[in-house]
Amino acid sequence: MTAPDRTVPDRTVPPMVDFHTHTPAWHTGTWLGGAEFGPREFLSFMDGAGIGAAVLLAHDGLFNATPESNDELAEFVAADRSRMAGFGTVNPRHANAVAETERMMGELGLAGLKLHPWLQGFSMHEPALDPICEVVTAHGGILLSHDGTPPYSTPSQIAALARRHPELPVVLGHGGLHDCWREALALTIETENLYLCICGTPPYAARHILANAPRGKVLFGTDAGLSDEASQHYAVARVAEIDGWGITEEQKTEMLVTTPRALLAGRLK
Repeated sequence: MTAPDRTVPDRTVPPMVDFHTHTPAWHTGTWLGGAEFGPREFLSFMDGAGIGAAVLLAHDGLFNATPESNDELAEFVAADRSRMAGFGTVNPRHANAVAETERMMGELGLAGLKLHPWLQGFSMHEPALDPICEVVTAHGGILLSHDGTPPYSTPSQIAALARRHPELPVVLGHGGLHDCWREALALTIETENLYLCICGTPPYAARHILANAPRGKVLFGTDAGLSDEASQHYAVARVAEIDGWGITEEQKTEMLVTTPRALLAGRLK
């Protein structure tokens, strides 16, 4: 694993927040894995893309949910807690899931929980998720779930969990992708504590979502961290594409700055 470089140079930080990025796959070597990089390299990517702060999600933990994967995520974001917030993960079927959620939210100081029911192989309707969500809620955290790939990861399934825990902000991590974005929008409108992150969502869908979603409910993410190059060129391109969506400056500011910073209030040190 690349050791964190804790030397962070002074820089002018833009306000934009990327709500969906990843640490490297240090151990699993999965088909989602890309180049290794350290915090300093990731901050350089953020600077080049005009990203002021980012939510970093567990990567190895999605394939092997261990306490060590949360430790490594926490170590990575500790390089600059003013710009990086970490969301760890657990598998709700593991016996230590509730205790590990408490540890990662408390001792490790992570900002939220990332779930990937499609990869991790569980249903969002399983009762084992409820005590886990209660811990995240008690710590003022956020839950972000992969969505847009049935089975297990439909917006309606995730919205059902959100409705069981109305005090917990729940984020649809991909805004329904190509097949479920209409469902994602409808559930975001109907569910007060459900948010939608445009990440891999096609531009025509993004325009429709921004025109019809309630104010303060839409976020943006690049899915950075999966590239074969530490520079994350595809993620830089995704930021640049926003200017071609044909949205208003007000919509852009709410999606990139106001809404994510309100959700992360107190979570960026």
